[in-house]
Amino acid sequence: MHPFAIRTLAWFDQHGRHDLPWQGRGPYVTWVSEIMLQQTQVTTAIPYFERFIARFPSLDALAGAELDDVLAHWSGLGYYARARNLHKTAQLVGGELPQDLDALEALPGIGRSTAGAIRAMGHGLYGVILDGNVKRVLARHSGEPEWPGGSAAQKRLWALAESLTPRERSGDFAQAMMDLGATLCTRSRPQCQRCPLADDCHARRHGRTAELPVPKPKKTTPTKTRWWLIWRDDQRRIYLERRPDSGLWGGLFCPPEADSLDALLDDTRALFSPSAQIDWQALPAIEHAFSHYRLDARPILVSANSTDTVRDTPSAWVWPDSDIATPAPVTRLLSQLIDHD
Repeated sequence: MHPFAIRTLAWFDQHGRHDLPWQGRGPYVTWVSEIMLQQTQVTTAIPYFERFIARFPSLDALAGAELDDVLAHWSGLGYYARARNLHKTAQLVGGELPQDLDALEALPGIGRSTAGAIRAMGHGLYGVILDGNVKRVLARHSGEPEWPGGSAAQKRLWALAESLTPRERSGDFAQAMMDLGATLCTRSRPQCQRCPLADDCHARRHGRTAELPVPKPKKTTPTKTRWWLIWRDDQRRIYLERRPDSGLWGGLFCPPEADSLDALLDDTRALFSPSAQIDWQALPAIEHAFSHYRLDARPILVSANSTDTVRDTPSAWVWPDSDIATPAPVTRLLSQLIDHD
C-alpha cells in the first residue's frame, strides 16, 4: 500500500467522518447520496437525503414511483436532471446496481467518479473517485499547474488518484479523501498543521495553499430577465404549468413566462375571458444564480377567476403551500405570496 494511502487511512480511522447517514448502507444508498452531493454541500444534503430515502427506500421503490413524486422530493436541491436520471436509472437496472465499472458509467447521470464511489463505498470493491474535494487535495499535494477542471489536468489527477488508491479499503480511502478536502484541505484557510499529508505537500512546502488549486478562468456571467405571470384565482390558488421534461427545470411546475412584459401580456391575455376583470400588480423581483448565468425574474400578480381548461399543456391550480415539484425560485415566490397575504 502506498505511504500516501497508509497515512490517509490512519488519519481517517481516528479523525474521519463515520456517522454520515449514507455510510455502510449499500450501493443504492451510496448512489443516491453521491448524486445529491454532486452539486450540494453535505450539511444541506442530509435532510433532503433522509426525506428522499424514507420515501424511496429501495431501487424498486424508486423505479415504481411517479416522476412527479420524485421531483417533489428533490425540490429545493436544484439541478433537477439529477432526479430525472435517478428515476430513469432505477427503472433500467431492475432492482440492483451493477458492479462493473463500465456498466455503471453507461447508466444515466453516473460518471466516472460516481461509478467509482458506488463500487468502493457501495459494493465494497476497488474503486477510484475524483470529486471536487479530492481534486483539491491532490492538486495541492502534487502542485498541479493547471485548473483541475481542464482536460489535461483531469487526466493527470485521475492517473495520480489511481496510483494512490489502495486495493484494500478503497471505500474507506475514498471517504477519507473526501473528508480531508471537506474538513482540513478546505478552499480557504486549510489546516495544514493537522493534515497527515502535510510533510510532502507541494502547496504547504512552497507556501502556495492560497493559489492552488489554480482557479477556473473567469468568464462574465450574463443576466437573463424573464417575466412571470402569477395568476391567482378567487380561491387564492396559483396557476402553474408543467415544463417539458428536457431543458431547464424539466418536469417541474412553473408560472407562464416571457422575455418581456409586453410579450407576457400579449401571450397570456387570451387566457382570460373578454369580460374578466383583471387586476395587475408587480411583485418584487426574484434573483437566482445558475452555473452559467443569473436569472432576474419579474413576477406580475394577476387576480382573475380560474378556468377548467387554460391551454393545451399540463397545468395545475395550487395553493401556495402545496407540496408540488417547483424549482427553488418559484418555491420562494410562493412562500412570499403566503407572507404577502
